[in-house]
Amino acid sequence: MWWQFGSRKRRQQELADAREDARRWYERLGGQLMNLHGDEPAVKQALADAGERYNAAGGQLERATTVTQYQLARETALEGLAYIRAARIALGIDPGPALPPLAAARATGQITKPREVEVQGHTYRASPDPGNDTPYYYPGGRVQGRPVPAGWYSEPWWKTALVAGAGAVGTMLIFDALFSPAWGDPGYGFEAGYQEGFADGADYADVDQGGDVGDFGGDYAEAGDFGGGFAGDFGGDFGGDFGGDF
Repeated sequence: MWWQFGSRKRRQQELADAREDARRWYERLGGQLMNLHGDEPAVKQALADAGERYNAAGGQLERATTVTQYQLARETALEGLAYIRAARIALGIDPGPALPPLAAARATGQITKPREVEVQGHTYRASPDPGNDTPYYYPGGRVQGRPVPAGWYSEPWWKTALVAGAGAVGTMLIFDALFSPAWGDPGYGFEAGYQEGFADGADYADVDQGGDVGDFGGDYAEAGDFGGGFAGDFGGDFGGDFGGDF
């Protein structure tokens, strides 16, 4: 019986630690939101996205009852803080200390140079820096399994892709036009990125013996389709469309 008691105590401690960690990042996000203001389009948009993540993380914390669900709330709060950093950069002030890496942004890279493409008569822009033409920040992630580098964009086309599906012709053309070879800079080639993605997917599949991973993946879809199908989609789409390095 003593080992059962010890195991229960350990699970309770893990749950308490996950709850505290998630709440710490959530409260930090709330404090940053209260203290930042700006009228520039890039600043206003980044703060709006941070506020959206703050509300989402608050709801997730209220409903959380497992370690995985608290990890989801933590990830949402961290994404909000990534938008806070973007807003600070757009304001021209110190972005603050580095954040833990976002799980959904692993191996997606960053935009390294400005780019402008035309898809079906519409112009799309992306840049490593904020501007009036690129006021929408994206912290990096996967949209329907395809990697989208972190950077500033002319419009949040990834939100439309999540609603319409990445199989839509327009969305596929945007992916192919914006993210041609040598566009992003993940720092290593396809094989390393795939292996890391596959390992991450396996690690998350073991959390709580898979009991809550489905909820994690489903709830986190807006942030980049993190969850089920991560390794397979990433490996297939990334390798087929991009080959080696970005």
